[in-house]
Amino acid sequence: MRDAGNISAVATMHPDYMGFIFYPPSPRYCSGLKPDLVEFLPGDIMPVAVTVDMSESAIISLVEEYGFKAVQLHGNESPELCGRLIDRGLTVLKAISIKGKESLRRVNDYAGAVSLFVFDTATPSKGGSGLKFDWGILEGADLTTDFLLSGGIGPEDKEKILEFDHPHFIGVDLNSRFEIAPGIKDVGLLRGFMKANF
Repeated sequence: MRDAGNISAVATMHPDYMGFIFYPPSPRYCSGLKPDLVEFLPGDIMPVAVTVDMSESAIISLVEEYGFKAVQLHGNESPELCGRLIDRGLTVLKAISIKGKESLRRVNDYAGAVSLFVFDTATPSKGGSGLKFDWGILEGADLTTDFLLSGGIGPEDKEKILEFDHPHFIGVDLNSRFEIAPGIKDVGLLRGFMKANF
């Protein structure tokens, strides 16, 4: 999210989380975002600073400037860094790129150090690819931390989402397939999807 009007429109649907990408190579980079757009979101929406391999001091500066209570780490951040951010009272979402079952080995490294996992599709870029991975990899996986499904989820996936079963599956990350342009959500598409499913 990065456009004031679009942020306000999406906020009327009260998603649990709203992401703001602070990664310059991303076409969704929210350069110049005003802190009040984050601070004045309804209290039931948790704004999330999405970063990629940002230093700990830079993450803390970002959190303090915008008032973020949550960060999503989308790079090679260490479990130790995640743990220190948790100790600061932040909700920490750690993105794990999934290519095959072997990708789940990384999950064990972060046990107890993150609040949520975001399972995304492994690609050369950092998210926003519009591509899905095989969710069957997660069904039956011995996971003990709640997670979101991410990566190429679109309106046509509603039945598949409702059929997906894992005790720690708590939601989906809706991004590129619900946009009219990078960082600008299609409000009608989002509203229809959320009403139909959740």
